[in-house]
Amino acid sequence: MKDIDDMTKHSRQSLKAVDFDALELKGGDFESDQRKGIAPPPLQKPYPEDADLIDLVHPGKINIGQIPLSQAIDKRKSRRKFSQTPLSMEELSFLLWSTQGVQDVEKNQVWTKRTVPSGGARQPFETYLIINWVEGLEPGIYRYIPIEHKLLQIQLAEPDQQEKVKEASLGQGFVGQCAVTFVWAAIPYRAEWRYRLISHKNIGIEAGHICQNLYLACEAIDAGTCAIAAYNQKLMDEIIGVDGEDEFTVYLSPVGKIEE
Repeated sequence: MKDIDDMTKHSRQSLKAVDFDALELKGGDFESDQRKGIAPPPLQKPYPEDADLIDLVHPGKINIGQIPLSQAIDKRKSRRKFSQTPLSMEELSFLLWSTQGVQDVEKNQVWTKRTVPSGGARQPFETYLIINWVEGLEPGIYRYIPIEHKLLQIQLAEPDQQEKVKEASLGQGFVGQCAVTFVWAAIPYRAEWRYRLISHKNIGIEAGHICQNLYLACEAIDAGTCAIAAYNQKLMDEIIGVDGEDEFTVYLSPVGKIEE
């Protein structure tokens, strides 16, 4: 097997299970904040009490995406060419519900059950939307509020929004030329509160759960997407307005109607 450098060896460790026995030998304190009795962080990022939230179509009233699962799986592929046909609000609602929809909220606000799995149901992700073409919505930056199933407008689009997204995506122009780009930002402490060192491996795995649901949901409405892990961290964090420390971009995926 080819020799690998020390930096690569160190990076690979994040894929492995944590060796708690070795950590105990070093005498560290690895008890989680949950076990220490510290209150959990909020289940979703707070928003201003006077915020004017935008209604989405209730999941129970969505009448699209009704195709066999086997068909969606068979059609699934990464798509990088999109038409400029806008998504409808029902389609956007369906995609958001499919990727982060809340099914149940624990009475003590410790966990939420959603349409995607998460370790301890901690759900460490927030969903940001860079919108270009969605019926009924002005172009701009939005955040999904999953418990209420609503949208929060963060800011209207700047004239160079698409160019900024292209730059932040390391020149991948199709990322900006789409109806909406989904950007998932992690708030690590949501998972760290319970799992500490295990959290970061889990967060990476869970991003894949979310994005695969997006792929399948897109195929069900004649849309497409392409998962993106290559981006400029600082620029993408600035676009969606997160601090880059306690919350930061992990994954993004442009969505648009399929260009025939």
